[in-house]
Amino acid sequence: MDLADKLMNVIVITISLLALFFLHQYRFLNSLISTARTLFKENLTGKVVLITGASSGIGEHLAYEYARRGARLALVARRKRRLQEVADVCEIIGSPESVYILGDVSNIDDCKRFIDATVNHFGQLDHLVANAGVAPVCLFEDYDDITKASPAIDINFWGSVYSSYFAQQHLKKSKGKIIVISSCAGWVFAPRTAFYNASKAALISFYETLRIEFGTRIGITIVTPGFIDTEMTEGKFLSKEGRLEVDREMRDVQVSLMPVESVEKCAKAIVESARRGDRYLTVPSWMETTILWNVFCPEIMDGWNRFMILGPGSSYRDSPSKKILHVVNEIKQLLLP
Repeated sequence: MDLADKLMNVIVITISLLALFFLHQYRFLNSLISTARTLFKENLTGKVVLITGASSGIGEHLAYEYARRGARLALVARRKRRLQEVADVCEIIGSPESVYILGDVSNIDDCKRFIDATVNHFGQLDHLVANAGVAPVCLFEDYDDITKASPAIDINFWGSVYSSYFAQQHLKKSKGKIIVISSCAGWVFAPRTAFYNASKAALISFYETLRIEFGTRIGITIVTPGFIDTEMTEGKFLSKEGRLEVDREMRDVQVSLMPVESVEKCAKAIVESARRGDRYLTVPSWMETTILWNVFCPEIMDGWNRFMILGPGSSYRDSPSKKILHVVNEIKQLLLP
């Protein structure tokens, strides 16, 4: 085995170095394919699209973008009033028919029920948008009951997996697509978001594997948003007690001065990416550079996040990220009273 490993080290490294000579040609071919996909994007008129987590944020605005393109919609979430409002708006702006289905994606029976209800109502399923998610924000050592963080895995990961499992047979029939909303948190590791980061990294690995298993039978687009203007970036987090709460102070620590992309622009980019059949989409696109930082300079990324978000103090109120935001806000008030 030692000899085999040594041979593989030589062979793989040699092949990898030789492959660099063809990188330019490979990128050129990819650009041609991307141009062709842009010219021949999928027509969504009459297509049936199921969106989880559709009552707010990215899911809500994805519903609006699909509606403007004439898709028929099945909207899933737990908040009935908000869902009904979103469905009504979708029909006003262009959807031939929008239905809402109450459901909890962390419940496997609910996932089967809303997939079956969609297919029974519309007769088909063309796109599954796995979007529902929550963000626990708490240091690992500060949990009194570690199970209070489990919704991050149950909703973010298993909710997408359950939905995909029950939808796969219908998507194969329609040559449909799965659009999974992961996050840049899958490779950018900020303190206090360990469970959120883990759930999003798991989504990337899982759907990368499914793409290989499904081949051309089901298209898969993995979306990795950065900071988007949603309830989450306004401070709606899962507390260490397991309750969804709005914590503006914690928001100022975790988000601070990071530029926040508009949710409308993000949703539009996602739908257009799905129409092209892209493998990946990162919004905003500059966040892709953080992959390189994480690969080539992991110590710098770790040190920066630890210093800015944790800081030298014992309280999150002492973090440099929060103090810098406070100073900037004070300057804004002086300049723009």
